[in-house]
Amino acid sequence: MSIESPTDWIGLREVARIVRRVLDDVAAHVHPGVTTADLDRVAARVLVEECARSAPAVTYGFPGNVLISINEEVVHGVPGRRKIVRGDLVSIDVTVEKAGFVADAARTIVLDGASDLARRLAACAESALEAGLAVARAGTLVNEIGRAVDTEVRRCGFVVVRGLSGHGVGRTIHEWPDVPNEYNARQRDMLTEGLVLTIEPMICASGGRTVVGKDGWTVRTRDGSLAAHAEHTLVITKDRPVILTANAA
Repeated sequence: MSIESPTDWIGLREVARIVRRVLDDVAAHVHPGVTTADLDRVAARVLVEECARSAPAVTYGFPGNVLISINEEVVHGVPGRRKIVRGDLVSIDVTVEKAGFVADAARTIVLDGASDLARRLAACAESALEAGLAVARAGTLVNEIGRAVDTEVRRCGFVVVRGLSGHGVGRTIHEWPDVPNEYNARQRDMLTEGLVLTIEPMICASGGRTVVGKDGWTVRTRDGSLAAHAEHTLVITKDRPVILTANAA
């Protein structure tokens, strides 16, 4: 969507606040021995308190409230019996709908005991997100975001997961434009002032190819390498974007 009125700003800021709260509350409960279903129940309680809904559940029938992916799982991990253990890399992806507005954000949590590789990978997802944000301005081609993200990921010694990308958002989960994490010379979409979208580097230690698990949802790296994910919902301006799902938004 593109913001057209003060009401749009109010609705988007409110749903983004809820996304931040869900992420913070779920992240606070990530520790060894907890199952991903336990974490999903934390998210469910917050959503009920906020009179909001899980957008993936409503739109696509996702069997959970949040997407929780561990280690080799890239995204769309289904909450269940899997227990978190020391050293895990846990990615939490939250998309919330309230009053007709949608916001989306993700972060990767590195548990104590994780390898240096895991820590560097999670840090790279964040720095790649920041690289994308740095070029996201009105009048810039969308593919410059992909160029910036991919350049940073390669600088860190990792690879972008193929076929997964950010996207427009605001009224539903996936809107125009597609926001790839790699440079695509054929994509000529232009960023415009007021456009709402996500930038979300999904990266892995090697390979870059994925498979979908037997549950029909969970996307894993084909070679079993570790993966990390970082994401914010933002509004394009003439200068640095307004990051709705950041704490200072």
